[in-house]
Amino acid sequence: MSVTLRVAAGVLALVLQLVVLDAAIRTFLLPRVAQVRLSRFVARVVSMVFHALTRRARTYRLRDRVLSLYPSIVLLSYQTTWLALSAVAFALAFFSAGVRNFLAALRISGSSLFTLGTSPAHGGSQSVLQFVEAGVGLTLLALLIAFIPTLYSGFQRREVSVSRLSVRSGIPATPWGILEIAKSVESFELLDELWREWEQWFIELGETHTTLPILNYYRSPDRNQTWFSAAVSVLDAAALYNAAVDMAVSPTAGLCIRSGWLTLRQLAQYFRIPYPETFDGTESIRISREEFEQVLARLERGGVPILADHEVAWRDFVGWRVNYDAIVESGYQLFDCPRVAWRDAVNLPLVKPSNRRGHSER
Repeated sequence: MSVTLRVAAGVLALVLQLVVLDAAIRTFLLPRVAQVRLSRFVARVVSMVFHALTRRARTYRLRDRVLSLYPSIVLLSYQTTWLALSAVAFALAFFSAGVRNFLAALRISGSSLFTLGTSPAHGGSQSVLQFVEAGVGLTLLALLIAFIPTLYSGFQRREVSVSRLSVRSGIPATPWGILEIAKSVESFELLDELWREWEQWFIELGETHTTLPILNYYRSPDRNQTWFSAAVSVLDAAALYNAAVDMAVSPTAGLCIRSGWLTLRQLAQYFRIPYPETFDGTESIRISREEFEQVLARLERGGVPILADHEVAWRDFVGWRVNYDAIVESGYQLFDCPRVAWRDAVNLPLVKPSNRRGHSER
């Protein structure tokens, strides 16, 4: 019975340690989308704790302050979980190798994992296990240390364009703000540069935020200008421009929208957000026709040329937005992002003309 128990402990130790190594490698090293059950479980548990903490937060400012800690705590929880499971796995291995009881095996395992040397092993097999466990412990710590620069490099690249957008749209970003500021400085011809920049931004986001999914939860430095709401504003601005602005349709804006919805669908697949993949022309969007008309009226007051046929503009806008509408609404909830509702556009001040000679008195 004792031999059977020790053999079973050895098998369980091997399986448990393989699960840990698989989670660490696929979470930190694998350069592709991976559904790691152990990592998702840890993140889900931490998320439940944070949701419990933010449920009582009365203001978004307080909620944002708490949620800004979430991704860092998740990373530390990964490491804590992997080290704890490794300690248990090697304790089972030491028990299988002849240590008299599990408690003594756990002490040797902890000493070996953190290279303390307080509980020496006895015999050749136990010494080998001790060296192997020390290597595993150092490797798990090194993985986290090496992972952090890669993570923050992706974060910084993402935030450069988000910060730059504040010049083009204000804070928080709005789709009508992008068009109004373009009109105020007479720079409609430069919008193609914005669409190209964000087309590339979406492509990079699709790569980094699916292979490093924890990046999705890193909040932008300015609590009022989050990466997700900025992305939605750019997509809606491009859709508004091609659908409603009385100027030549921009193929670059169309490519930006396509790049955006393909990226959002990649994220939706990872986070298991349902979205329609085919359309028959009868779909609806969360933005109402009344809200759309209010934004068009605002743009006209700001001097933006709007198509006379609003019915055609509405149909075209719906045709663009339906590709990402369902994902957008779920994303706002998932990432807890602030948003400026389209119905509030009528209450916000217009952008005044600028960059004109003689505009200000000397």
